[in-house]
Amino acid sequence: MARKDGSPGRLKQIRETYKLTKKTDPRIGWVLLGIFVGIIAVFSIVGVLLGMVFFFVPIGVAFGLLAAVIIFGRRAERSAYAQIEGQPGAAAAVLKSLKSGWFVTPAIAMNKNQDVIHRVLGRPGVILVSEGPSSRVTQMLANERKKTTRFVPDINIIEIQSGNDEGQIPLAKLNTKVRKQKRTLKPGQVTEVRKRLEALSNQPVSAPKGPMPKSVRSARGQRG
Repeated sequence: MARKDGSPGRLKQIRETYKLTKKTDPRIGWVLLGIFVGIIAVFSIVGVLLGMVFFFVPIGVAFGLLAAVIIFGRRAERSAYAQIEGQPGAAAAVLKSLKSGWFVTPAIAMNKNQDVIHRVLGRPGVILVSEGPSSRVTQMLANERKKTTRFVPDINIIEIQSGNDEGQIPLAKLNTKVRKQKRTLKPGQVTEVRKRLEALSNQPVSAPKGPMPKSVRSARGQRG
């Protein structure tokens, strides 16, 4: 059932996420069922041995549901990454699932091969994230660093290459890599830097051909 704001209800979101996950993880249903039943079985055996079946079985059901939800969230997230892997804009879709305090500007630079540079602003400073082979994006990152430095010369600029080449960060680990960067700015300074970068953001850049992948936020939302 849809909510008043027009967005799908929680149960519908879970069903849709399950269907998407099953495309790349066809055993997901059996895995979740096995975890749920297995945990209940363990608690039931403990209850029988202690003569407290009616006490331990409900606890087993609760723990079984919790474990199934956690595993489902992780596998759904992994499936979401697998489905957008290799698509232009995949890194931007992942970065947009960062929580408050991070500001993502997709596709601030691009070449004819659809290699892309995205910009992330947060308390660590400005983070430039590339998509594409290292042999092509290294110079792109260097050029974008020079351009960004002209607008924010006193701000830390970090370069991260997303991808599966040696030295690059896979999509599944990209947000973790971004969040682990050392914080050098206060929230007020982030706001000031964001204003100074608006001039760069307003410069037109051609978008890559093909649809941009959807954010993996919906998969993450199934956790907890």
